[in-house]
Amino acid sequence: MSHGLYAAIDGFLRYLKIERNASELTLKSYSEDFNSLFDYLRDRVGGVTEPAQLDVTNLRGYVAYLHECDYAKTTIARRLACLRSFLKYCHREGLVSSNPAKALRTPRTGRKLPHFLTTAEVVQLLEAPPANEPEGLRDRALLETMYSGGLRVAELVGLNIEQWDRDANILRVFGKGKKERIAPVGRHAAKALHAWLQVRQPAENAQPSDQAAMFLNRFGTRLTTRSVGRMIEKYLLQTGLNLKTSPHTLRHSFATHLLDGGADLRSVQEMLGHKSLTTTQIYTHVSTQRLKETYEKSHPHARKGKQVPE
Repeated sequence: MSHGLYAAIDGFLRYLKIERNASELTLKSYSEDFNSLFDYLRDRVGGVTEPAQLDVTNLRGYVAYLHECDYAKTTIARRLACLRSFLKYCHREGLVSSNPAKALRTPRTGRKLPHFLTTAEVVQLLEAPPANEPEGLRDRALLETMYSGGLRVAELVGLNIEQWDRDANILRVFGKGKKERIAPVGRHAAKALHAWLQVRQPAENAQPSDQAAMFLNRFGTRLTTRSVGRMIEKYLLQTGLNLKTSPHTLRHSFATHLLDGGADLRSVQEMLGHKSLTTTQIYTHVSTQRLKETYEKSHPHARKGKQVPE
């Protein structure tokens, strides 16, 4: 593969990391997307040495190749998004005269409704950790905080104690792209956090970042996202709740329950830290019961005691 194309891609990944604060996970996904492109160019095209040679014909061939390989529509859509971003960067840097990826059509993927728990199921999960031992108190505080503020698991494990304003009962959370937002700490979460901090014990030789961490593992160092996943899986088995439930399910449940309770979409968008309202709109699958209640309360021919003329 070309040194020119490699250099441009390296520059793009550096730009994402340094200027856009892209996460390691995002950078890894983009690298995998570029490897897929390299495979196609090597096996099917050949002779592509510069970004400017990625023309519409080559790119359409690449899309056809992805369909041929039976990739999921979501994967193809992501790889096209990666290409668009890369060629937009190349255009800005003067490496291409225009962005040929603009002409490509993204496959319709549809939007899968997120899995969420009912309020009763959330209570069941939150009460599963034992309240008479340090690990149980930590797990209760962790689950309550995640559900109370709609936190992503990476935001949760990245929390430091100083980010909790106890007077205002809010958390300063750093989300995607290191963007700061305010997350609420409800009454139950505040109580659980207080109980956990009474028994929290960092390791004697812990690094400063671990000393500051809100949630620690049994070795007294910062908890990892993988540990949170394993912890939730343990309580799912204990409670018999749906094993499809993941740490992110509590974030989905947070948004769904807010909207079911009458919160407006813009407020939920702010609390979730979504850049676009479109992302938040997926949570508008309010409960059938709430829709039925609204209908019966509002529609003149649905009200109890109202006779419909024959």
